[in-house]
Amino acid sequence: MTVVRDYGSFRDPSGHVYQITNRTFRTVNDRAIENYQFVRDTGLFRKLADAGWLVESREVDESILSLPRDSRCRIVLEHPTLPFVSYPYEWSFSALKAAALLHLDIHVKALECGVTLSDASAYNVQFIGSRPIFIDILSFRRYQDGEFWIGHRQFCEQFLNPLLLRAYFGIAHNSWYRGGVEGITTAELNRLIPWWRKCLSWNAFTQVYLQAKMESVAIAKPQSALQAVKTRKLPRTTFLFLLTQLRNWIKKLVPRQASKTAWANYATVNSYTGEEAAAKHTFIKEFIESTHPRLVWDLGCNTGDYSATALAGGAHYVVGFDFDQHALETAFIRAHAAHLDFLPLFLDVANPSPNQGWKELERKGLQARARADALIGLAFVHHLAIGRNIPLRRAVAWLCGLASRGVIEFVRKDDPTVQQMLSLRDDIFSDYTEEAFVSALQRQARLLKVETVSSTGRRLYWYDRS
Repeated sequence: MTVVRDYGSFRDPSGHVYQITNRTFRTVNDRAIENYQFVRDTGLFRKLADAGWLVESREVDESILSLPRDSRCRIVLEHPTLPFVSYPYEWSFSALKAAALLHLDIHVKALECGVTLSDASAYNVQFIGSRPIFIDILSFRRYQDGEFWIGHRQFCEQFLNPLLLRAYFGIAHNSWYRGGVEGITTAELNRLIPWWRKCLSWNAFTQVYLQAKMESVAIAKPQSALQAVKTRKLPRTTFLFLLTQLRNWIKKLVPRQASKTAWANYATVNSYTGEEAAAKHTFIKEFIESTHPRLVWDLGCNTGDYSATALAGGAHYVVGFDFDQHALETAFIRAHAAHLDFLPLFLDVANPSPNQGWKELERKGLQARARADALIGLAFVHHLAIGRNIPLRRAVAWLCGLASRGVIEFVRKDDPTVQQMLSLRDDIFSDYTEEAFVSALQRQARLLKVETVSSTGRRLYWYDRS
């Protein structure tokens, strides 16, 4: 068995994450053993895991990783392997909000047990469907009476500030967050928020303006700031009040509705009749029932209609991708309400999440994180080929490379939707024809089934290259 160390866990000297095939392990090194054992013995890990807030863990024989004797490893834990790893810059507003609330809830429970969190990284949270789950066992340590919230600044940058960007200005956090990786600084957000809002909102005044002011003072007079932190005390009751007050504020935040996007209402207002939509659902369900995929990627998932159909057909887990913020919000709320094993994520397919971070290995690109068993790409190809000028054959090759089998819909150029896309630009897409699409698809895979599903000639193509 090959033991592979997760490069994204290199920063933490307390322990590291390893993979063996589809199993996930975490080491607890000598510097973290005392805190780990203390927190474990309080029963906090068990309580949080039973509540579904914390990833399950069990201690296993450390020899399984075959680490060198000088590795400093004291304990090896095994965790369930997550169906898919996502990052905060791929989450919708509601997903980021759910992750922030979980982090605060866990910290409150921890303090009640004499435990605190050593950081407040959003990357310590993952999702199983729409359910956030905390994954970093080694973030927990013994609480020292009177200590400050050491992760406060990080929480603001990675949770609060991105949420406020959308709640106050209607600007999605995704691109800014991805560019910064560590979130949005309070100094930057403070410059954006008008003075009147900071004056009228106690939360905005204390969490943004005062935080930015204190950061600037700390930069100007680092020794004075350090001394103040060493001498001041924060009673546990005040600590808990701070967490609870912040939670209550975040819970009330809602995304400011910017102008409606082009595809926000596509699921309910499109060119399909009821019978035509039903035919698409039947086709997808048949495909899923025949292929039995564990992980399905739904590109252009919109509000999740066909992701839900895939799950009903027997798919174990669906990750949906879309660039429309309104659609993603609806999809996430739907997944949460129906308890679906469906995670909708933000994706610009012409500019997907890359490998980035330290040595371009810390945060993995989309295809480096998982390989889908099946692909659904409905009403999608024309957005690549016409919307983003990706040559049709390249778009098809890329799609087929994501999964060995899938269903791709082709929308003809005379379709009303494509005509709308072409209405304000020159038609330079002479190669965008169904014949060219079929030819490109057959270079990549076998066609198992083709079906016309609309009066405008839209067709579904079931391909297989396994």
